[in-house]
Amino acid sequence: MTQSPRPAVLLLSGGLDSATVLAMARRDGFDAYCLSFDYGQRHNAELAAARRVSEALGAKAHRVATIDLKAFGGSALTDTSIDVPTDGVKEGEIPITYVPARNTIMLSYALAWAEVLGANDIFIGVNAVDYSGYPDCRPEYIAAFQAMANLATKVGVEGTTLRIRTPLINLKKEDIIKTGAALGVDYSLTVSCYQADLEGRACGVCDSCRLRRAGFEAAGLADPTKYQ
Repeated sequence: MTQSPRPAVLLLSGGLDSATVLAMARRDGFDAYCLSFDYGQRHNAELAAARRVSEALGAKAHRVATIDLKAFGGSALTDTSIDVPTDGVKEGEIPITYVPARNTIMLSYALAWAEVLGANDIFIGVNAVDYSGYPDCRPEYIAAFQAMANLATKVGVEGTTLRIRTPLINLKKEDIIKTGAALGVDYSLTVSCYQADLEGRACGVCDSCRLRRAGFEAAGLADPTKYQ
């Protein structure tokens, strides 16, 4: 007997990592309800990319929630008076592209939708290997949020276990790309650059661009990124 697809909420930025997570969730039999955010980010070309990716990979639904993290600033991604760094990230330093509380807020929205859908699983494409050192991408943070989710929700109190799934958490960028390529992800649809232009073309010099380009080189695959 074929098992019915299980609903899951998936945070979809429109970048390389979240596109790969969507492909993995679909492979594993989930109906993916994708959630993206217009949060005041300077690189909002990623939202068009998220729509493209959700359609190409067969998401069950895709919604864009609007929140105003620009009101607080504190990050080069939400405050245009702060330059996006282009000279690499210093080891042991949390870069200015870190957006305060972003993953906590986004996971909370995903948690709310999951309760409404009756979904026990939330997917997020955080990575603790090839990443920029953000504190809300660490396994300890994910474990803490999952514990909170099961304490703070009606379904958790009634005995249903909510899981925060992080299939990329221990993968190098090259392995993420190889996994996605094997699952048919068209990475030309994605946007990773922190300062992509309105057409989604990448700068090639920000940390996200550096990690992406190095990943394709290490994977031995052609980089389909459109550069400015």
